[in-house]
Amino acid sequence: MKTALLQITSSDDPAQNLAMVTGMVAEAAAQGAGYILTPEVTNCLSASRSRQVEVLQTESNDPMLKALREQAAELGVWITIGSLALKTDDPDGRFANRQFLIDPQGNIQARYDKIHMFDVQVSETETYRESAGYRPGAQAVVADTPFAKIGLSICYDLRFPYLFRHLAHAGAEVLTVPSAFSPETGKHHWQALLQARAIETGCWVLAPAQTGTHPASRGRSRSTYGHSLAISPWGEVIADAGTDTGIVFVDLDREKVAQARRRIPSLTHDAEFNGPE
Repeated sequence: MKTALLQITSSDDPAQNLAMVTGMVAEAAAQGAGYILTPEVTNCLSASRSRQVEVLQTESNDPMLKALREQAAELGVWITIGSLALKTDDPDGRFANRQFLIDPQGNIQARYDKIHMFDVQVSETETYRESAGYRPGAQAVVADTPFAKIGLSICYDLRFPYLFRHLAHAGAEVLTVPSAFSPETGKHHWQALLQARAIETGCWVLAPAQTGTHPASRGRSRSTYGHSLAISPWGEVIADAGTDTGIVFVDLDREKVAQARRRIPSLTHDAEFNGPE
């Protein structure tokens, strides 16, 4: 399956982001991609809670989700929307950070809400409290497609290897890790963690990323690391988008999963143990 990873710089204007993303999806399909992935918070990247309240929609009303479902059906492609920031009916008003897998008929085949919240102080000037604005999910998800079983994750989930091992044990052959990674942590950890998750599970890892400085009409602007990566089940970097916006392609080969797992069958070697005390 020819697969396309979109690397974008989302702003806090969902309409502007929609026009950018649908154009890139059309371009990827025109170049032969049958499976297309977008990064985390494709519809709106904002650090301003008031701006999010103003522009975000519920799942049933989100224009990006509607447009990409229609485009998937029109082009006959699979689309992973890395995530959308969505309003929910939570009493505390927190949003969902939700990934969608769309089939070539435009149907939603899977949803996944990000489980691990990015609550960190990267430096004296760079602090994130994702849980203040987003409620965490609690359900791991593996989706079946004709070309692979896909395990869903989002960004900070990457640092929790037990999630990916659970996904692999549940049959996942491809792991999606759409992200909006911090530049500081990205340059030290991004590629190493993605390669580790591929090697540990014998899965393809597909990690479309946000990149650059994100325009903000309100509040502080954010910067993200870029370097959308496709990693083989053996841990090889097959595609790296660098830091510019654009599209990178990879040919997913299911047999590579079987080959890696035959050579190092660590998924069959889990052992029970006690302690430490």
